[in-house]
Amino acid sequence: MSGGPVDDLPGILPIFPLSGAVLLPHGRMPLNVFEPRYLNMVHAALGADRMIGMIQPRTSGRETAADNVALYAIGCVGRISDFSQTKNGQCIIVLSGLCRFEIIEELDICDGYRRVRPDYRRFLDDRVEPTVFLPDRERLLIALKGFLAAHDLATDWNTADRASDPMLINSAAMACPFKPQEKQALLEADDLNQRAERLIALFEMDSHRIEGHGVLH
Repeated sequence: MSGGPVDDLPGILPIFPLSGAVLLPHGRMPLNVFEPRYLNMVHAALGADRMIGMIQPRTSGRETAADNVALYAIGCVGRISDFSQTKNGQCIIVLSGLCRFEIIEELDICDGYRRVRPDYRRFLDDRVEPTVFLPDRERLLIALKGFLAAHDLATDWNTADRASDPMLINSAAMACPFKPQEKQALLEADDLNQRAERLIALFEMDSHRIEGHGVLH
């Protein structure tokens, strides 16, 4: 099954390398952009197709990646669906995830930001509106509640309980504070069911680790 042509997706993609942050198809990611190079990127995207690729550097860290840092091969392109600018010139944007991509090659830096030539062909099904029925949704919710409680994190459970299976899976995968390599494994899952299985495994491994250290909340 194909998710449609890629004529509307850019052949040259500006990228925002950010460790520990993954955008998923049909997900929404808010970003506060303040570095000059990425402000340049946002303004260029707004003047063109409004698209930016989110991708993780292979070396973890809190800062955005230096120009020579190796990147994971797979990221996700998103469209700027919301934009505002603060008085001090920072940009607050929301990226809406469209489709994953694989890097074919990296191009010359433009106005301080990195660019790649992406290949979307492996991931065209990302563009189809997801429909999935989770036979173990309750297990996922129980594991999610345990994870959030153990890490003193809060969420709106009324919203979570009402969320569709795809929204629940992708929101948890994007929002939970996993390690960068774990985030990448969630991004690269073949489909939503596999992503849900990996999520549950991560939640339950975390629970076992905490129990092993005798640090139950």
